[in-house]
Amino acid sequence: MEVMLADMVFALSDAVDLVGVDDDLHGKRVAVMAAECGRELGYDDDHCARLLHAGMLHDCGVSSTRVHQHLVGEFDWVGSQAHCVLGARLLADVPALTRLAPVVRWHHTHWSAMPADLDPEVARDANLIFLVDRVDALTAPFYGAPDYLMRKEDGCRTIAANAGGRFCPELVDAFMAASRREAFWLYLERRYLWRYLHDVAKRGLATDIDLAGLRQFALMFAQIIDAKSPFTTEHSLGVARLALHLARHLRLDASTCARIEIAALLHDVGKLRVPDAVLEKPAPLEPGERAAMLRHSFETYQILHWIGGMEEIALWAASHHEKLDGSGYPFHLAAGQLPLPARIIAVADVCQALVQNRPYRAPMPDDAVLAELRRLIAAGLLDREVVACLEADLAASMAVARGEGAAT
Repeated sequence: MEVMLADMVFALSDAVDLVGVDDDLHGKRVAVMAAECGRELGYDDDHCARLLHAGMLHDCGVSSTRVHQHLVGEFDWVGSQAHCVLGARLLADVPALTRLAPVVRWHHTHWSAMPADLDPEVARDANLIFLVDRVDALTAPFYGAPDYLMRKEDGCRTIAANAGGRFCPELVDAFMAASRREAFWLYLERRYLWRYLHDVAKRGLATDIDLAGLRQFALMFAQIIDAKSPFTTEHSLGVARLALHLARHLRLDASTCARIEIAALLHDVGKLRVPDAVLEKPAPLEPGERAAMLRHSFETYQILHWIGGMEEIALWAASHHEKLDGSGYPFHLAAGQLPLPARIIAVADVCQALVQNRPYRAPMPDDAVLAELRRLIAAGLLDREVVACLEADLAASMAVARGEGAAT
């Protein structure tokens, strides 16, 4: 199994941008502005493409909607460095993206505070991402408004006023020159933005990644997802461990087991769009909050099924809240439409959630978890064969779900 590296980068960018909840294009706008400034500076196509990719992924260390609100709502937030450090670590662990890690690490550092021993090109690229990131924070509320070309001037003045301190003067000059063109701003409108990205973003990414490389990407996704809240810590990783454990004990072939693990790692990517307060609410959800939760598995599907070669994995991942009687969501698939891998992930998701601490209850002991799984079988919601497999090896399965053992 192979997928295009470009498709995975786009998917990762989509996932990161979900954290904006109502604005899902921040990273992509930063990417386009960075590339346009690179052109103004006379950079070659490879360098401009690298800036675009760094812009698309610069906030990969952000999972929390609260952190996102600070980053876009404050010009220079005191807590900004944490997501830079985390994002760089995540990127460094994926060989195909390693070269972007240093730029992401320093993309909220003032030009006057850049480490003296940092590669000059990295320092300039990181500072350029910082500059256009702040441009987006200053101007994004006006995107799509009929008069935003007039209102952008305040943002430009703020950037110019910070030359030499926060921003490299040469980069400020390049931004000011590029942003004088109306096209610079019009590219950022949703209907033009996608055309620009698809024309430019695949440069330097026209390679395939194999199943092992895909797993590296999935692990990165999972860490971003699980960092969203203390109540979701290691949930995706735990579901993946347990799903893999069950798939092996059900004697599925190695390739299917590997793809089940990847689907399980990715199953909650759509949850990045759910506000932190909803995930952490210790009381019943209001209708609007419930609606936000109901959309998360559909968001997962939308992100994953556009990756060529991952259509099957997308369905398995997005079906983790489907029920055998057709009462689940988001597609209301019934038993005959749910393949065994999807059923395995659904059981693993329920089981792992039950052994975790949640805002509305404490972790459940093994016998209570098993009782709940049996109740769901009796109600026609979960697969009997998969739960029987878990029950036959209950102690080991629960240890895997809690992260106390490896999948066997």
